[in-house]
Parts: sequence; C-alpha cells; structure tokens
Amino acid sequence: MSILKSISFDEICNRGNIRDADVQKLRKLFYDDGVISEREAEALFEINDACRVQDPSWPVFFVEAVTDYIVNDVEPEGYLTAANAEWLTARISRDGLIQTQTELELLLNILDRARWSPESLSRFTLSQIEQAVVSGAGPMRTGKHLVAGVVTDGDVEMLRRVMYAFAGDGHIAITRSEAMALFRINDATADAQNSPAWTEFFVKAIANAVMATSGYKVPSREEALRREQWLEKRGELSVGNILGGFGAALSEGGIRGILDLYKTQSAEERAIARLEQQRIEIITNEEVTGGEVDWLKEQIGRDGKLTANERALLMYLKAESPKLHPKLEPLLDRLNEAA
Repeated sequence: MSILKSISFDEICNRGNIRDADVQKLRKLFYDDGVISEREAEALFEINDACRVQDPSWPVFFVEAVTDYIVNDVEPEGYLTAANAEWLTARISRDGLIQTQTELELLLNILDRARWSPESLSRFTLSQIEQAVVSGAGPMRTGKHLVAGVVTDGDVEMLRRVMYAFAGDGHIAITRSEAMALFRINDATADAQNSPAWTEFFVKAIANAVMATSGYKVPSREEALRREQWLEKRGELSVGNILGGFGAALSEGGIRGILDLYKTQSAEERAIARLEQQRIEIITNEEVTGGEVDWLKEQIGRDGKLTANERALLMYLKAESPKLHPKLEPLLDRLNEAA
C-alpha cells in the first residue's frame, strides 16, 4: 500500500486529467516497488475512468502496468484464470461494451502476453469487434466515418490478432465460441462489399475447426491463419472478384499449401492433445469448447442458402479433398448444388 500513500490518486481524479509528470512519478513508484497489488491496479482504473484528458504517456503506462499485474503478479503467474478475466472485464466494460481504444488495447495486450487465457476473455474481445462491425460504432471506429455492417481490413487484422493471442503456447483449434462470432459477422455482412481479407480469414478459421473435428492435428494459428499474397492484388471489392481471387490463389497453390500443414493424428497424438487441453482447462478453470461436428454442419447454409464466404469455404476444403468427418462430407455436395 506504500504507493497509494506516496501519491494522491484522489487529486489526479478530481482534476480530471493525467499529466506526463504524474505518469513519470507513478512509473517510478510502481516499478521500484516491483509488485502491483489489486488495490493499486484498481486505483489505475479509477484514474483512467476519471481523467478524460490524458497526456500521451498515460495509455502506454496504464496498459503496461495493468498487464503486468494481471499476468505476472496474480497467481498463477503467466496465466489468466476465469476469475481474473471476470475481474478485468467488470472494470473495463459498461453494459458489456468497452468505451475507449486504451481499454481495447489493454485486452489485446493481456491476451498476447498471457501464456494461456480463458476462452471467456477471447469471447468477450471478439464480441467487441462484432459490435463495431455490425453497428459501425465503438472504440475501433472512433474518429472514422465507416459504414455499419461492413468488414474492413482493420477489423480483419484485429480478429487475427485476437485469435493469434488466444492460442497462447498451444496448437489450439478454432473454438466453438470463436466460430460462432465469425458466423454471426458473416451473416450480418453477407451482402456488403467487405474487405477481401475477410473472406480469406473466415475460410481459414472455419476450415481449421472443420479439420480439427475430422481428426487432423492442427498447425499453429499463425500458420493456419496467415495472410496470403493474393490479397495485395485484390482489385475491386465485389463478391465475384473476391471469389475469383480466392479461386486463383487455390489454383496457384498458395492457399492450397496451407492444407498440407494439417496431419492426420495418431491415437497417441489425440491422447496427448486431450491431455494438453485438460491442462489448459485446469489452469484457467474454464472449458475450451470444440467445434462439434453436428454444430458446424448446421452453421453452414443454415438459412437455406450458402453465402459467398461459405461457398469459398467449401471450395477451400474441396481443393485437395481432405478426408473430412463423415457427417461433414455432404457439405461438399452443396458446392455443386450452388454452382
């Protein structure tokens, strides 16, 4: 509690602004002390909420200090539990939504720094991106005149960053809650002129879940979701050009090579993967949900028709005809029906 006695947090909050000089003093006090307590972390949130005027050094320090607290100073060190994630989201959200870019950056930084995080934190972060896409509002869209219901390049890179970070140290397939968020975004923007990067990302992410349910050993998410060069030559943002570019990439072998990263699992590898998932669930105290076969099958074309992205997904899976779970194989027949 020495830090709380060494500086007047109330004075800073009452005047409504946080200055570079305050940040320099706080940084020295916090890092000379070495360990940040829960009450000290809460005091930082109080300053961030109360001070609408912030010098440039504050967001950097705030994100760094709170991340250090929740990732390194709270047990288990290096990991996030469901309880710690709940503590965090309660302090940065109002009615389930975060309000500032700084708070969004804090979420992303914590996901990135923790070795493993509970799925609920990834789900919460994805919900912020989903809300921004659907409504055109929120901290991701601050100061920009962007149309609601359209997926931008920036949205895709934010989704990619969240999914890279959530995987942590393991080769974790795209989870059911992550896939649900992507399907909802896909449904809400099916008729929009979205970034071509969205088609590529959606296809690879859902294919990752499909391949995992089909018994394949999944690659790292960085490999599975990597951005392809065809996006640099995308041309106009029409659905036809998006699918044309995607199909060309398949024929040229660029995206097709990604499927080579999925290897059929042996019984021993499946057992090891289950044990690894159980270890993550024990440490984070939260279940990691899989992309169950029946659920995935129901999502694709569930309104009676295939969206452009769902057609692209089936094109991707059919490119080298991987062995899919028997319940998923009829999905490939729908590609011919939709042609």
